[in-house]
Amino acid sequence: MRNMSKNKTPQTSSKSKVIIPLVILALLFLGIGFGMSYFKKSLYTVMKVPDFELTDQNNQKITNKDMLGKVYLVEFFFSRCPTICPVMNSNMKAIEGTINNPDFGIISISIDPENDSPEALKLHANKIGVKSMNWHFLTGNRDYIGKLADQFNIYVGDKEDESESLNHSGMIALVDQEGNIRCRYNKDNMPILYYSGLNYEDPEGKIPKLTGKYHPDRAILIEDIKKLLK
Repeated sequence: MRNMSKNKTPQTSSKSKVIIPLVILALLFLGIGFGMSYFKKSLYTVMKVPDFELTDQNNQKITNKDMLGKVYLVEFFFSRCPTICPVMNSNMKAIEGTINNPDFGIISISIDPENDSPEALKLHANKIGVKSMNWHFLTGNRDYIGKLADQFNIYVGDKEDESESLNHSGMIALVDQEGNIRCRYNKDNMPILYYSGLNYEDPEGKIPKLTGKYHPDRAILIEDIKKLLK
């Protein structure tokens, strides 16, 4: 009996040596899987939103400090734009209607302040059916707005270049309650930085088209806004 007991001990010890590393390995993979899942669901902090102070369609001064406590979007546009601006405004309106939350807002900054006075912006807001008190169409000094766009890292054409002065990006910044620009990660786990306000010919969002029926970033913006509002 003693010999039998002695023979079993090394086998038990050997099994333990095999099982323990396997358990550790399984936990490691589980942890990595959980970490990757969290990584994909979390939102990247791009930077602090630049300071701004501009006048809205109601002739009220609006600053970045006024927007603290709200999740909001920032776009650059102009009311007479015949191409991408109506598309961007339409997507913004769809997002605002879906979110429908007093803690959500939109900042639309005109790059054509010579024509976009507060009165003109109020007419524009009424024309597209804006009802939210938190959707501010802003105007001010063009040089100031150009520098502000640079600080946002969102392209706006050079004021001094007639062929470029009213060109601008279709990108949108997402800002959280603390005044941080946030974004999600793409499938390669890289931050996308900004969201597209455009329409596309394809569901993957690779071929921009004014009349496109797809707007993939609109859907993900709604998801990410809801994350921040929780």
